[in-house]
Amino acid sequence: MQVTFIIKKESDFWIAKCIDQDIFTQGSTLDELMQNIKEAVELHFEEYLNKEPIQILSLSQIEVEKVA
Repeated sequence: MQVTFIIKKESDFWIAKCIDQDIFTQGSTLDELMQNIKEAVELHFEEYLNKEPIQILSLSQIEVEKVA
């Protein structure tokens, strides 16, 4: 099984929203966010993990602004 997250920076936090499931988490740093994503997926699919591992795919959303 694979779940996909969109990751973006909002204010002082990194935000991750799963596009496949109803999972949302955040972190102060990108490292903290990645750990929180893993924990949220483990909790959401606790029973499923006994059958097979879950792969996490993350996509970054970045804004591009016009340079002078």
